[in-house]
Amino acid sequence: MDLHYLSPLFAPKSIVVFAGPPDQPERQTAYGRSVCAQLREGGYDGALSFLDVSMTGTLADLVQSRADLALIALPNEELAFALEVAGRIQCKSALIVSSGVSPALAAELHAIARKHDLYLLGPNSLGFQRPRLKLNAGVAGKLAQSGSLALISQSGALTSAILDWAGSNSVGLSAVVSLGPNTAVDLAQTLDFLATDPATESIVIYMEGITDARRFLSALRGTANTKPVVIIKSGNAAASSRAAATHSGMMIGSDEVFDAALRRTGAVRVSTFVQLFSAAKCLASRYRPVGPRLAVISNGGGPGVLAADWLGKLGLQLGQPGAEAAKALAPQLPPYATLTDLLDLSEEAGPQHYAAAIRACAQDPQVDGLLVIYSPKLDGDPVAVAQGVTEAAKGLGKPLLACWMGDERVAPARHLIAQSGLANFRTPEAAVDGFGNIAAFYQNQQLLQQTPPSLSQLAKPDLDGARRLVESVLAERRSVLTEMESKALLAAFHIPITPTMPARSAAEAQLIAAQLGYPVALKIDSPDIPHKSEVQGVVLNIIDAAALNAAYGDMLANVRRLQPAAAINGVTVQRMAGKRDGRELYIGVASDPLFGPVIGFGAGGTMVELLNDRAVELPPLNQFLAQRLIHRARVALTLDEWRGAPAVDMQAIEHILLRVSEMVCELPQLRELDINPLIVDQFGVLAVDARVVVGVAPPSAQRYDQLAIMPYPSRYASDWPMRGGGEYTLRPVQPTDADMLQALVRGLSDQSRYNRFASSLRELSAQMLARYSLIDYDREMALVAVLTTRTADDDGSFTETEQIIGVSRYIANPDRSSCEFSLLVDDKFSGQGLGTRLMLEIMDVARDRGLSEIVGLVLRKNRPMLKLMASLGFQIRPYDDDPEFQLCSKAL
Repeated sequence: MDLHYLSPLFAPKSIVVFAGPPDQPERQTAYGRSVCAQLREGGYDGALSFLDVSMTGTLADLVQSRADLALIALPNEELAFALEVAGRIQCKSALIVSSGVSPALAAELHAIARKHDLYLLGPNSLGFQRPRLKLNAGVAGKLAQSGSLALISQSGALTSAILDWAGSNSVGLSAVVSLGPNTAVDLAQTLDFLATDPATESIVIYMEGITDARRFLSALRGTANTKPVVIIKSGNAAASSRAAATHSGMMIGSDEVFDAALRRTGAVRVSTFVQLFSAAKCLASRYRPVGPRLAVISNGGGPGVLAADWLGKLGLQLGQPGAEAAKALAPQLPPYATLTDLLDLSEEAGPQHYAAAIRACAQDPQVDGLLVIYSPKLDGDPVAVAQGVTEAAKGLGKPLLACWMGDERVAPARHLIAQSGLANFRTPEAAVDGFGNIAAFYQNQQLLQQTPPSLSQLAKPDLDGARRLVESVLAERRSVLTEMESKALLAAFHIPITPTMPARSAAEAQLIAAQLGYPVALKIDSPDIPHKSEVQGVVLNIIDAAALNAAYGDMLANVRRLQPAAAINGVTVQRMAGKRDGRELYIGVASDPLFGPVIGFGAGGTMVELLNDRAVELPPLNQFLAQRLIHRARVALTLDEWRGAPAVDMQAIEHILLRVSEMVCELPQLRELDINPLIVDQFGVLAVDARVVVGVAPPSAQRYDQLAIMPYPSRYASDWPMRGGGEYTLRPVQPTDADMLQALVRGLSDQSRYNRFASSLRELSAQMLARYSLIDYDREMALVAVLTTRTADDDGSFTETEQIIGVSRYIANPDRSSCEFSLLVDDKFSGQGLGTRLMLEIMDVARDRGLSEIVGLVLRKNRPMLKLMASLGFQIRPYDDDPEFQLCSKAL
């Protein structure tokens, strides 16, 4: 896929403006007049023409106005006709600057755009800006100064406000895009463009909602893999009290699901506009992700303490130089400076003292970032100190944030700092917030690198048995599994459960209890009662037959009194867990309407909703993600040695989370799940109670369509023989393959590199390497051929080394019906059938994913590749846009 397919929209070389007669401004709308003025005043140097669609003449007379972009700013009743004209004169994209367009008219405009195969931004959009191109195609405000920070906003008013803030804070922008609520070109497509835009180094997004979660997450993962992304989202108080049959369904709110989704993309979310502006300052200063340790350098204790306190509240750490570095620094500072925790340089600190402290922290491995605070003193010189700090910051390999407190006296110093490109804040808390965003990138980038498969490395579950159980429940037109069925489902995934048996009478319950052994628990068995304890449907620690007989009668009487309409099958009898040092946990699954299934973890027991302790994560999980999920919950503090109880078996909890992830991935019918309580001690875990809700999966759904994040597709892995002996493994690429991909490219001949990349590059850039190794398996696929070599060591053992000897890849086009392929084979292994196998396998994957055509560009001089394409049945024809290439295509 050409990731610059939106270039005619966001980087047009020619624009035709539909805004009414250019010489009759009285007949133009307010938006039309503003658009025309902004375009003329901005200095846009592309071809610019104005078209009055009310002019007489045929469309043939207008073909000369063909352009990359049609910019339409007309009354709403004229929009459809103008867009039709833009399509007829073969414009490649269109922008409708408007407000108040109804959903019905927006749908009509979208249909016209699809008919003419043009990309449409709008309606109800304020347009966009590309400052580097001197292009102000909209009415959001004055053209911003050029920079490396991009802004995407779904609110026109906030677009204007942020533009105004950027102008007054010397923040330069690479792009400003106002999307609006009815645009055809959406947030995901805009991210795709900015991900490969060389002028954009970081992105800030204000968003109100999305419609396609997987497409959005796919684009965001691809972008945040190479460029920092900060998001602020409205609607954070989403209702979490919806009707549900499980605690999970009631407790897990959509906003915390959105948080969990963003963590998996590598992006960072902020809560307030103050934090957004703090993040924007740091991103505009091009700070890269770092660890959580921030050194605070100040000329007074109070501001430094405020910063340290805020660090603790955000879960960050106070960084400080080691003992040796502090000892070497002390002689360079005023006599009253203190270097314990904070670096308080005292009121006498001047430029040279700040510079010495900065150098010491920059060289110390225990410091990830620096915050320099200056409080104005009676005889101090804020500007001189600012000059010293900006000089010391040149070439610094770590983020340095500045906070000049006060107002009028420090204004010139603030201006100097802003001009130097350093992030500058008015309060210590805002500065720490900014650093917190940088540090959060470091953590979330680790989550982004995780690509778990649908099934873990644990013993394979009984998938056939689990599916038959779920289908039998749905065949009976039921959605809620009984306790016995729920536990049978857990058992199919090797989750330890308490022995449980149903009883239809008190006598039968006594017989079962005698077999299981006392003490036992008695629970009501009813498909209509989701929470048994709320209707006195649970009795614990029954020690003998007499107590059981009494409990049975009392329970049935209470349940019939409190919920008379409930169907009662009887009771279940289970032996008490008997874990004296056990902690009660909860693991659950809920279905978010946008992001699909989500896994929750926290403190369990009868007060699970009151405790409200939960952390959530999107499936699929691996051990790393399971560990992170556990430690985000407050109950994690009790899992080590606690109140005399030994530490629990953490690995056992991780395994249960992996098993639940397997259930979510392999059972698309799963809607809700509660395992509560899950009792854990030093010897392992035991699921005491479980409740499962299922539903019918859509008949047209593809595998894993229920998931917002596609699992690692391990089913596409296979082994193939090499000509002349040995074999290689063909499997989907992983993030950890980056070094092997780089080695493959470096080892190619100059001609082979040119044939693949149409350039003279000798190695992949950091962005290209990240782009090729961490992919979204939903819209693209890369298969790598891995050759494993064994060499004998001196001690008789063997060392295995892996190398990638070939790669085939496809990326789905925006229409999601076709894809573009590429192929690369190590020169040393050419002529051995490797290229043929790689192409056949990648075509099979594309076919399996529902794609109908595969296409690719091959250099006309690359005869071996063209010969391979012909042997595989590809149609080969000239490529109209570039005579150096041939277009190869094949129906799948």
